[in-house]
Amino acid sequence: MENLTPQALAQVADYFQALAEPNRLRMLNLLRHEPRSVGELALETGHSVANVSRHLALLAQRGLLARETRGTSVYYHIADPAIYELCNLVCDNLGRRFDRTAEQRAAFAPPAQVAGPAKAPKVRNASKAPEPRARAGKSRRA
Repeated sequence: MENLTPQALAQVADYFQALAEPNRLRMLNLLRHEPRSVGELALETGHSVANVSRHLALLAQRGLLARETRGTSVYYHIADPAIYELCNLVCDNLGRRFDRTAEQRAAFAPPAQVAGPAKAPKVRNASKAPEPRARAGKSRRA
């Protein structure tokens, strides 16, 4: 990087800026093994089609994704698989920095399987009206 022109450095900054949004990183990870449509990614991420489409367009503009039209759907796929090497390098580096704190380290590991069903929350009996509280002190007079 030491011999790059200011224009080249601006392009590098744009590339990293595209990766500086957690939802975009999640979408890149979802596209790791197969192309997906905008609608599929919207369902998988829980975001609106418009929001996902905006993120994907930016990633495509930066050269990270390519798009393909199939019928009425637009599918995106990874244009530069080297992005995963970069992301792995960053994650490994962060993991080493957080070695002292197990909780922080776990954030960079795959989620663990949950053993057994979750307990249902306690539900208040809706048929029973709450008792009125007695007021302490003097009552106000008009």
